[in-house]
Amino acid sequence: MTADSDRFENMQYRPCGISGLKLPAISLGCWFHFGDDDEVDISKLIFGAFDLGITHIDLANIYGPPPGAAERRAGPVIAQLPRDDVVVSTKGGLTMRPGPYGRGGTRKNLIESFDKSLARLGLDYVDIYYHHARDTATPIEETLGALDSIVTSGKALYAGISNYDGQSTKEVDDIRKDRGFHPPVVNQVQYSMIYRKIEDDLLPVVRKTGIGVVAYSPLARGMLAGKPVDAVFGDRAKDLGDKIDSLKKTVEGVEKVAAERGQSPGQMALAWTLRDPAVTTALIGASRLEQIEENVGALTNLEFATDELELIDAAYAAGAGTIDWGS
Repeated sequence: MTADSDRFENMQYRPCGISGLKLPAISLGCWFHFGDDDEVDISKLIFGAFDLGITHIDLANIYGPPPGAAERRAGPVIAQLPRDDVVVSTKGGLTMRPGPYGRGGTRKNLIESFDKSLARLGLDYVDIYYHHARDTATPIEETLGALDSIVTSGKALYAGISNYDGQSTKEVDDIRKDRGFHPPVVNQVQYSMIYRKIEDDLLPVVRKTGIGVVAYSPLARGMLAGKPVDAVFGDRAKDLGDKIDSLKKTVEGVEKVAAERGQSPGQMALAWTLRDPAVTTALIGASRLEQIEENVGALTNLEFATDELELIDAAYAAGAGTIDWGS
């Protein structure tokens, strides 16, 4: 592949907290459309994203289906890119197989899962290796010790955590300082104009600890990019009447603000997610290169007037803010 020589000029790069690692403001996530039965041309997505300056490609061992498919399919494509200009991340910890050793944050599972991820990817190393979700059955010390061993081995350059709430993230920071472990540089969590739980819980913690935030589902699985709310939930929509109605209220409100700003709703949703300096990057998924190109267009207008933010807050309070999302 011959990469676009101007690709770095088309993108903004932001630090992962207080670390020196920088990620593009928009990153490519491989959660959807990377399974064995998907007909999406993933090489076109990855190469096209790279030409736009999207140097970060995010994976996990469970991404597929079946689990492992995304790593196996993406690895040979990534190998055609200049490796020293790409940040590859993957994760372990969620259920890969039945039995007591197929999931969790144990040293056994994380190190074995990591080695299998490397083999599927066909890479010598990854840049970031995450624990995918807090495992309350395993001491955090053990989980962080496993991540530290992987980074010390040189097979991962940085450690990360994912779906850790504010309290758990504070514990991670305290323990890694006490034990001298390599610090996780990022926490990957869900964040969007519809799902805002991290604002009161996690963001105050990361501002103090210096851990960056990778925001996944910033478009709320397409709801904030024009996909009908009912379609997002499919067959479940008929059983979620009140929740669907509430989400529609928020979507309608933010669409009005986007129109006034001259952005598509998806572009504004990404800009809004990136408005806080604590957020390093917003992860997007795509089935077509044109979707990625439109999303990168969000970077041309990242500033919000006070009245715009107030209108977005009001739309959230009238709709999604009324939903009990659980713990």
